[in-house]
Amino acid sequence: MHYICAVMAINTIHKILLLGAGGREHAFALQLSKSKRCAQLFIAPGNAGTAHCGENVPINPLDFQAIRSFVLQHQITMVVVGPEEPLVLGIWDFFQADPELSKVLLIGPSQAGAVLEGSKAWAKRFMGRYQIPTAAYREFSTDQLQQGLDYLSKHALPIVLKADGLAAGKGVVICQSINEAQQEMKEMLGGKFGDASAKVVVEAFLSGIEFSVFVLTDGKNYKILPEAKDYKRIGEGDKGPNTGGMGAVSPVPFADALMWQKVEDRIIVPTIKGLRKEKIPYIGFVFFGLIVVDGEPYVIEYNCRMGDPETEVVLPRLKNDFVQLLHACATGKLKRVVIKQDKKTATTVMLVSKGYPGAYEKGKIIEGLDTTKGSIILHAGTKMSEGSVLTNGGRVIAVTSFGKDIPSALRKSYSNARKIKFEGRYFRRDIGKDLL
Repeated sequence: MHYICAVMAINTIHKILLLGAGGREHAFALQLSKSKRCAQLFIAPGNAGTAHCGENVPINPLDFQAIRSFVLQHQITMVVVGPEEPLVLGIWDFFQADPELSKVLLIGPSQAGAVLEGSKAWAKRFMGRYQIPTAAYREFSTDQLQQGLDYLSKHALPIVLKADGLAAGKGVVICQSINEAQQEMKEMLGGKFGDASAKVVVEAFLSGIEFSVFVLTDGKNYKILPEAKDYKRIGEGDKGPNTGGMGAVSPVPFADALMWQKVEDRIIVPTIKGLRKEKIPYIGFVFFGLIVVDGEPYVIEYNCRMGDPETEVVLPRLKNDFVQLLHACATGKLKRVVIKQDKKTATTVMLVSKGYPGAYEKGKIIEGLDTTKGSIILHAGTKMSEGSVLTNGGRVIAVTSFGKDIPSALRKSYSNARKIKFEGRYFRRDIGKDLL
């Protein structure tokens, strides 16, 4: 399946490989495939939705040798990395070290840059070095269990425990009692999240309203993308365990000009300057998970890529040519770019499998996808089999809609969410309600 775009100067058109298989990657694929600078788009491994934007190829995003072979065989000129794990494992460094790959434009930071997400303890130390506002913390490794338990015994409640490494968005636990926190620390340091929780970060609990800020940087310059607020808990009213995200809203009504000034001056600028000062190559996205406490923004976490499901509301609002934007980022020309965004509100509602974020079944037939109207249907965990679209993950479908405000966008998202059906389907019915 080839996607030939408008004829332009040959050096501006790209053959693109997008790595990933989730809702974020379907949102990326849609934007990439619409670009006049996209000659051909491949998605590895992709899902049933991305197959309509380009050609899915059965390559694991962590199989760097297979990616190398594909890039060279198909003369790929741009690689866009969706998920965090290939970045944390050093795919940028792999490309840079290979003479045949080093000229390919890769959107994503170096392994040293990806440590912003790959190690919460490192990120906290980085914030400390550059006076970036964040919650007070301590870190404990497996050989410091007793010290950690003693520290928790005197800690104010509630207590936030975070697995240091990657835990698919599920490595954060807010404990309401000392006993619960101590038990959780034992389990984490005992291998609850594998190597990801060989070190645990204990944070002071901050009470406020959260939102997500996204920046694209070429390592020197940066551009701020549309912001979003996502909903992490599985249950309505923000109850139950954390998930990868149950829905999102963009823009965020409480992010006014004064708040943006604080975020940029105190958080974004020191972060980009800090990366440069430490000579850390960083080309790609920086995600700032923020919380506003008494009118002041604090960093909860960094991610080294776009968020999910926030991407499903952020990218539809972006009016720039996406390939042109990424090209400017990868070639150090981001300063010339002006970000253009749709003023309308976008909301997304995530349909998930029964049992998620715990154990869930795959392979359920999805019906009603062809009955939706007025929304963008983004596939998160799906696959094609014998002509049917099947569930293939915990988060299955994101239903994104535009409206003049949050209620009008949500009405469309929920109307279409109800039309899409599969056994055990669940979605939160209160996305965005706290902002009204």
